[in-house]
Amino acid sequence: MSGPYSHVAYSMPMAVPSKGNQYPTYSQYSVSPPECDDSISSASGVASYSNSGYSATSASYVGYSAGDYDTTGSASGLDFQEYMQERFANSFNPIPLDRSMAVQAQTSGKLNAKHRELVDLQKQAQARLAKTRERFQEGMRDAREVRGDLEWTQKKVSSLQSKASRKHPKEYGKARARYPSPEC
Repeated sequence: MSGPYSHVAYSMPMAVPSKGNQYPTYSQYSVSPPECDDSISSASGVASYSNSGYSATSASYVGYSAGDYDTTGSASGLDFQEYMQERFANSFNPIPLDRSMAVQAQTSGKLNAKHRELVDLQKQAQARLAKTRERFQEGMRDAREVRGDLEWTQKKVSSLQSKASRKHPKEYGKARARYPSPEC
């Protein structure tokens, strides 16, 4: 690999998490076989280590099962980072994440559309409110004008009544008896 990450080979025993039957189990610990020395006998073609108590042909060799890994290579020759990257790449399924991102994008689009719709409705409501206020102010001006006209008319009628009652008291009294005023 290039960049800030460098190849690191691990030769110390390292715990490997066990997840039940989700992953194939190699062993509880990843251990390198002992280094070769003069006490190795290879009469059968398969190396056996007489001093260490382990046998490469025995099934009890740290959870060994045929086909798991090559016995001729050392475990320290494995690139742990590459191994974990491959395991992660094989176990990670990006399809649900892609679906979630698509749903999130659709939801975001719908939310933005609703927000724009809400802003448009708010502008329409503000325009209607401004028109309504203008009409209300116009109505208030008209009401004041009508009130002024009614007050002027009432004063005029009152003054005509008083003049008529002074100039023609008999006729005014007769007319008042015939057509009574609602004020009395």
